[in-house]
Amino acid sequence: MKHTIYTSDKGRLVILKHYEQYLKSFDFAIERVMVETTFGKTHVLMAGPKEGKPLLIFQGGNCINPMTLAWFKPLVKKYRIYAPDTIGHPGYSTQTRISAKDQSFAQWIAQLMDFFHIQKCAVLGPSFGAGIILRLAAYLPERIDCAVLVSPGGIKLGSKIEMLQKIFMPLLQFKKTSSIKYLKQITDCMSAGNMKESDHEIIGDIFRFVKLEQGMPKLTTRDELANFSAPTLIIAGEEDIFFPENKVKKRAEQIVPNLTAFYSLNMGHFPFENQLQTINHTIQNFFEKYY
Repeated sequence: MKHTIYTSDKGRLVILKHYEQYLKSFDFAIERVMVETTFGKTHVLMAGPKEGKPLLIFQGGNCINPMTLAWFKPLVKKYRIYAPDTIGHPGYSTQTRISAKDQSFAQWIAQLMDFFHIQKCAVLGPSFGAGIILRLAAYLPERIDCAVLVSPGGIKLGSKIEMLQKIFMPLLQFKKTSSIKYLKQITDCMSAGNMKESDHEIIGDIFRFVKLEQGMPKLTTRDELANFSAPTLIIAGEEDIFFPENKVKKRAEQIVPNLTAFYSLNMGHFPFENQLQTINHTIQNFFEKYY
């Protein structure tokens, strides 16, 4: 297979089956469209009232779009949501990877917004998705009305030694042995022991069948955000191995010009159900005030 992120076509079909099953679990209507961009085809999920204010939601890295969208289900009632499958990540978009270190993702997002006739709007992203939003903030800040970054990449990394010990070493063992013991070590670490069984299974299959994107989004500098003035909410986890709250907060206060609110939760990289209620409530309050 040309330009594939999957280890086999069979593996690709396994991941896309998870994608479809996740969509079936939603209690709201989903529309889908394929958008041509200069970076390749982009598959976009749409939901929520057509007259609602537009909200772009970007998926976390190395996961499937509906998994991220599921975190923010309460927002579907009020906002017109556009959730693209990130190019080069699991899903239906083109599998060729694009750089998260230059203006490529900003241009990709701008092309999607142009397709939907959106001049500027609210943007929301967890993890890698937040890192993509920061690329937009750096290169095309005028397209952002307000921004919400959850467990955000692109600001400050956690301990590389800890990630090596608790994520990458068990991952190597899992790839070698397929032992659920090692998968559970990883998912427990990522979610502070609270990952949903279905997500645990999907992540296992992603580890089995996807060539993981290992490059994190570029760490954003203060100079890059000099022209970014949109109200920004950051929600971070104290137990997040990748982007720990204490490191992210300190750096965000230095580089984000209009850091309107910073909210800390005692969670891992993956929040669990009652934390998601708190997160959505916080986001809704923020949007009501600033969007």
